[in-house]
Amino acid sequence: MKITRLGWAGLELESESGDVAVIDLLTSTEPMRERMGEAHTALPGPSRPGAARLALVTHLHQDHTDADAIAAALSPKGRLLRPAADSGPFLEVAGELEAEKRLVQLDVRQQVVREWETVTAGAFTCTAIPAADGFGDVQVSWIVEADGVRVFHGGDTLFHGWWWRAKMRAGGPIDYAFLPANGPVVTLPHRQPASPRNACLSPAEAAAAAYVLQAGLAIPIHYDALNNPPVYAQVDDPAGSFLAECAALDVAAAVVEPGQVVPDQVVSAA
Repeated sequence: MKITRLGWAGLELESESGDVAVIDLLTSTEPMRERMGEAHTALPGPSRPGAARLALVTHLHQDHTDADAIAAALSPKGRLLRPAADSGPFLEVAGELEAEKRLVQLDVRQQVVREWETVTAGAFTCTAIPAADGFGDVQVSWIVEADGVRVFHGGDTLFHGWWWRAKMRAGGPIDYAFLPANGPVVTLPHRQPASPRNACLSPAEAAAAAYVLQAGLAIPIHYDALNNPPVYAQVDDPAGSFLAECAALDVAAAVVEPGQVVPDQVVSAA
Protein backbone atom coordinates (compact mmCIF):
# COMPACT_ATOMS: atom_id res chain seq x y z
CA MET A 1 0.00 0.00 0.00
CA LYS A 2 1.23 3.47 -0.89
CA ILE A 3 0.62 5.98 1.91
CA THR A 4 0.95 9.72 1.36
CA ARG A 5 0.74 12.22 4.17
CA LEU A 6 -1.46 15.14 3.17
CA GLY A 7 -1.88 18.36 5.15
CA TRP A 8 -2.68 18.64 8.88
CA ALA A 9 -4.20 15.22 9.74
CA GLY A 10 -4.84 14.10 6.17
CA LEU A 11 -3.74 10.82 4.56
CA GLU A 12 -4.11 9.24 1.15
CA LEU A 13 -3.96 5.44 0.91
CA GLU A 14 -3.61 3.64 -2.43
CA SER A 15 -3.78 -0.14 -2.60
CA GLU A 16 -1.81 -2.31 -5.00
CA SER A 17 -5.04 -2.76 -6.98
CA GLY A 18 -5.41 1.02 -7.41
CA ASP A 19 -8.19 1.63 -4.87
CA VAL A 20 -7.86 5.00 -3.13
CA ALA A 21 -9.01 6.17 0.29
CA VAL A 22 -8.48 9.51 2.02
CA ILE A 23 -8.70 10.19 5.75
CA ASP A 24 -9.44 13.56 7.44
CA LEU A 25 -8.80 15.43 4.22
CA LEU A 26 -8.23 19.19 4.56
CA THR A 27 -7.22 21.46 1.68
CA SER A 28 -8.67 24.81 2.75
CA THR A 29 -8.89 26.63 6.09
CA GLU A 30 -11.13 29.38 4.70
CA PRO A 31 -14.17 28.50 6.89
CA MET A 32 -11.98 28.57 10.02
CA ARG A 33 -9.67 31.45 9.13
CA GLU A 34 -11.21 34.08 11.40
CA ARG A 35 -10.67 31.85 14.43
CA MET A 36 -7.61 29.82 13.44
CA GLY A 37 -5.72 32.17 11.15
CA GLU A 38 -3.88 31.22 7.97
CA ALA A 39 -2.45 27.75 7.47
CA HIS A 40 1.28 27.70 8.23
CA THR A 41 2.13 24.64 6.12
CA ALA A 42 0.99 23.22 2.80
CA LEU A 43 -2.37 21.44 2.58
CA PRO A 44 -1.95 19.25 -0.51
CA GLY A 45 -4.93 17.43 -1.93
CA PRO A 46 -5.15 13.86 -3.18
CA SER A 47 -3.00 12.80 -6.11
CA ARG A 48 -6.02 11.59 -8.12
CA PRO A 49 -9.00 13.90 -7.57
CA GLY A 50 -12.32 12.21 -8.19
CA ALA A 51 -10.87 8.71 -7.81
CA ALA A 52 -11.34 7.86 -4.14
CA ARG A 53 -13.50 4.85 -3.37
CA LEU A 54 -13.66 5.94 0.26
CA ALA A 55 -13.24 9.05 2.37
CA LEU A 56 -13.05 8.58 6.12
CA VAL A 57 -13.35 11.20 8.83
CA THR A 58 -12.65 10.83 12.52
CA HIS A 59 -15.11 13.57 13.48
CA LEU A 60 -17.04 16.48 12.06
CA HIS A 61 -14.87 19.45 13.05
CA GLN A 62 -14.04 21.43 9.94
CA ASP A 63 -10.30 20.83 10.21
CA HIS A 64 -11.00 17.09 9.84
CA THR A 65 -14.08 17.22 7.61
CA ASP A 66 -13.43 19.55 4.66
CA ALA A 67 -16.68 18.78 2.87
CA ASP A 68 -15.72 20.47 -0.41
CA ALA A 69 -12.39 18.64 -0.55
CA ILE A 70 -14.10 15.33 0.23
CA ALA A 71 -16.70 15.85 -2.49
CA ALA A 72 -13.93 16.62 -5.01
CA ALA A 73 -11.87 13.59 -3.93
CA LEU A 74 -14.60 10.96 -4.16
CA SER A 75 -15.40 9.02 -7.30
CA PRO A 76 -19.03 9.10 -8.53
CA LYS A 77 -19.75 5.90 -6.58
CA GLY A 78 -17.45 6.72 -3.66
CA ARG A 79 -18.73 7.23 -0.14
CA LEU A 80 -17.81 8.86 3.14
CA LEU A 81 -17.41 6.72 6.26
CA ARG A 82 -18.12 8.75 9.36
CA PRO A 83 -19.24 8.53 12.99
CA ALA A 84 -22.85 9.18 13.89
CA ALA A 85 -24.22 12.71 14.01
CA ASP A 86 -24.08 14.39 17.40
CA SER A 87 -27.17 15.66 19.19
CA GLY A 88 -27.98 18.36 21.69
CA PRO A 89 -28.66 22.11 21.91
CA PHE A 90 -26.95 24.35 19.38
CA LEU A 91 -23.96 25.42 21.46
CA GLU A 92 -23.18 21.81 22.42
CA VAL A 93 -22.81 20.72 18.79
CA ALA A 94 -21.91 24.01 17.10
CA GLY A 95 -18.44 22.81 16.10
CA GLU A 96 -19.92 20.05 13.93
CA LEU A 97 -22.94 21.71 12.32
CA GLU A 98 -21.22 23.53 9.45
CA ALA A 99 -19.54 20.38 8.14
CA GLU A 100 -22.81 18.44 8.49
CA LYS A 101 -24.69 21.09 6.54
CA ARG A 102 -22.10 21.33 3.78
CA LEU A 103 -21.95 17.56 3.26
CA VAL A 104 -25.70 17.58 2.66
CA GLN A 105 -25.48 20.56 0.31
CA LEU A 106 -22.85 18.77 -1.78
CA ASP A 107 -24.86 15.53 -1.78
CA VAL A 108 -21.95 13.51 -0.48
CA ARG A 109 -22.88 9.84 -0.13
CA GLN A 110 -22.41 8.97 3.53
CA GLN A 111 -22.33 5.83 5.67
CA VAL A 112 -22.42 6.02 9.45
CA VAL A 113 -20.05 3.53 11.10
CA ARG A 114 -20.52 2.63 14.76
CA GLU A 115 -17.68 2.09 17.22
CA TRP A 116 -16.00 -1.31 16.64
CA GLU A 117 -17.91 -1.76 13.36
CA THR A 118 -15.92 -2.90 10.32
CA VAL A 119 -16.66 -1.91 6.72
CA THR A 120 -15.01 -3.49 3.68
CA ALA A 121 -14.88 -1.69 0.33
CA GLY A 122 -12.64 -2.88 -2.46
CA ALA A 123 -9.15 -3.45 -1.08
CA PHE A 124 -9.84 -1.63 2.21
CA THR A 125 -11.08 -3.02 5.52
CA CYS A 126 -11.92 -0.15 7.87
CA THR A 127 -12.71 -0.42 11.58
CA ALA A 128 -13.96 2.45 13.72
CA ILE A 129 -12.19 2.59 17.10
CA PRO A 130 -13.55 4.55 20.09
CA ALA A 131 -11.74 7.82 20.70
CA ALA A 132 -12.00 10.73 23.13
CA ASP A 133 -12.54 14.20 21.76
CA GLY A 134 -11.13 17.10 23.76
CA PHE A 135 -14.52 18.84 23.76
CA GLY A 136 -16.84 15.88 24.19
CA ASP A 137 -17.87 15.78 20.53
CA VAL A 138 -18.38 12.44 18.79
CA GLN A 139 -15.10 11.01 17.47
CA VAL A 140 -13.59 7.71 16.33
CA SER A 141 -10.15 6.63 15.22
CA TRP A 142 -9.66 4.35 12.24
CA ILE A 143 -7.76 1.17 11.54
CA VAL A 144 -7.52 0.64 7.80
CA GLU A 145 -5.99 -2.49 6.33
CA ALA A 146 -5.08 -3.26 2.72
CA ASP A 147 -2.43 -5.43 1.09
CA GLY A 148 -1.63 -6.92 4.51
CA VAL A 149 -0.68 -3.51 5.96
CA ARG A 150 -2.44 -2.07 9.03
CA VAL A 151 -2.72 1.71 9.42
CA PHE A 152 -3.98 3.46 12.54
CA HIS A 153 -5.25 7.05 12.25
CA GLY A 154 -5.87 8.88 15.51
CA GLY A 155 -7.65 12.04 14.34
CA ASP A 156 -7.12 14.39 17.28
CA THR A 157 -7.98 12.06 20.13
CA LEU A 158 -6.95 12.38 23.75
CA PHE A 159 -5.18 9.55 25.57
CA HIS A 160 -7.58 6.77 26.56
CA GLY A 161 -7.81 3.09 27.44
CA TRP A 162 -8.88 1.63 24.10
CA TRP A 163 -5.36 1.30 22.64
CA TRP A 164 -5.00 -2.30 23.79
CA ARG A 165 -8.42 -3.33 22.49
CA ALA A 166 -7.73 -1.55 19.20
CA LYS A 167 -4.62 -3.66 18.68
CA MET A 168 -6.54 -6.80 19.62
CA ARG A 169 -9.35 -5.94 17.20
CA ALA A 170 -6.82 -5.31 14.44
CA GLY A 171 -5.47 -8.80 14.97
CA GLY A 172 -1.97 -7.76 15.96
CA PRO A 173 0.50 -4.87 16.08
CA ILE A 174 -0.11 -1.80 13.94
CA ASP A 175 2.29 -1.26 11.03
CA TYR A 176 1.90 2.53 10.74
CA ALA A 177 0.45 4.68 13.53
CA PHE A 178 -0.45 8.26 12.61
CA LEU A 179 -1.02 10.14 15.84
CA PRO A 180 -1.79 13.78 16.70
CA ALA A 181 1.13 15.21 18.62
CA ASN A 182 0.59 18.95 19.07
CA GLY A 183 -1.02 18.90 22.54
CA PRO A 184 -2.87 22.20 22.03
CA VAL A 185 -4.42 24.35 24.74
CA VAL A 186 -7.61 25.79 23.24
CA THR A 187 -9.76 28.78 24.20
CA LEU A 188 -13.16 29.03 22.48
CA PRO A 189 -16.02 31.40 23.38
CA HIS A 190 -18.58 28.57 23.67
CA ARG A 191 -16.25 26.35 25.72
CA GLN A 192 -15.69 28.38 28.88
CA PRO A 193 -13.94 28.32 31.19
CA ALA A 194 -11.14 27.15 28.94
CA SER A 195 -9.28 24.08 30.10
CA PRO A 196 -5.57 24.53 30.86
CA ARG A 197 -5.01 20.93 29.72
CA ASN A 198 -4.19 19.77 26.19
CA ALA A 199 -7.16 19.10 23.92
CA CYS A 200 -5.53 16.20 22.07
CA LEU A 201 -2.46 14.00 22.49
CA SER A 202 0.76 15.60 23.66
CA PRO A 203 4.00 14.31 22.13
CA ALA A 204 4.60 12.07 25.17
CA GLU A 205 1.06 10.72 25.11
CA ALA A 206 1.23 10.08 21.36
CA ALA A 207 4.47 8.16 21.83
CA ALA A 208 2.87 6.12 24.60
CA ALA A 209 -0.06 5.27 22.33
CA ALA A 210 2.35 4.15 19.59
CA TYR A 211 4.17 2.00 22.15
CA VAL A 212 0.97 0.25 23.25
CA LEU A 213 -0.13 -0.25 19.63
CA GLN A 214 3.32 -1.82 18.98
CA ALA A 215 3.60 0.42 15.94
CA GLY A 216 6.16 -0.60 13.36
CA LEU A 217 6.53 3.09 12.51
CA ALA A 218 4.97 6.02 14.36
CA ILE A 219 4.38 9.26 12.46
CA PRO A 220 3.17 12.55 13.98
CA ILE A 221 0.26 14.42 12.40
CA HIS A 222 -1.95 17.35 13.39
CA TYR A 223 0.75 19.94 14.12
CA ASP A 224 2.18 23.22 12.77
CA ALA A 225 -0.40 23.89 10.03
CA LEU A 226 -2.85 25.39 12.54
CA ASN A 227 -1.41 27.31 15.48
CA ASN A 228 -2.97 30.58 16.52
CA PRO A 229 -2.37 31.51 20.19
CA PRO A 230 -4.17 32.19 22.42
CA VAL A 231 -7.14 30.61 20.64
CA TYR A 232 -5.20 27.49 19.66
CA ALA A 233 -1.69 27.08 21.05
CA GLN A 234 0.35 23.96 20.30
CA VAL A 235 3.35 22.79 22.32
CA ASP A 236 6.84 23.81 21.25
CA ASP A 237 8.36 21.61 18.52
CA PRO A 238 5.66 18.90 18.44
CA ALA A 239 7.41 16.69 15.86
CA GLY A 240 10.84 16.90 17.47
CA SER A 241 9.41 16.20 20.91
CA PHE A 242 7.46 13.24 19.53
CA LEU A 243 10.60 11.73 18.01
CA ALA A 244 12.44 12.10 21.32
CA GLU A 245 9.59 10.54 23.31
CA CYS A 246 9.38 7.63 20.86
CA ALA A 247 13.13 7.09 21.10
CA ALA A 248 12.83 6.86 24.89
CA LEU A 249 10.28 4.07 24.46
CA ASP A 250 12.26 2.33 21.70
CA VAL A 251 9.49 3.03 19.17
CA ALA A 252 10.57 3.60 15.56
CA ALA A 253 9.34 7.01 14.44
CA ALA A 254 9.73 9.36 11.49
CA VAL A 255 8.57 12.80 10.42
CA VAL A 256 6.82 12.80 7.04
CA GLU A 257 6.17 16.24 5.57
CA PRO A 258 2.90 17.14 3.80
CA GLY A 259 2.87 15.69 0.29
CA GLN A 260 5.55 13.09 1.01
CA VAL A 261 5.11 9.34 0.61
CA VAL A 262 5.60 7.36 3.80
CA PRO A 263 8.62 5.02 3.83
CA ASP A 264 7.52 1.49 2.94
CA GLN A 265 9.98 -0.38 5.13
CA VAL A 266 8.19 -1.07 8.40
CA VAL A 267 10.20 -2.01 11.46
CA SER A 268 8.57 -5.10 12.95
CA ALA A 269 7.23 -4.53 16.44
CA ALA A 270 6.04 -8.12 16.94
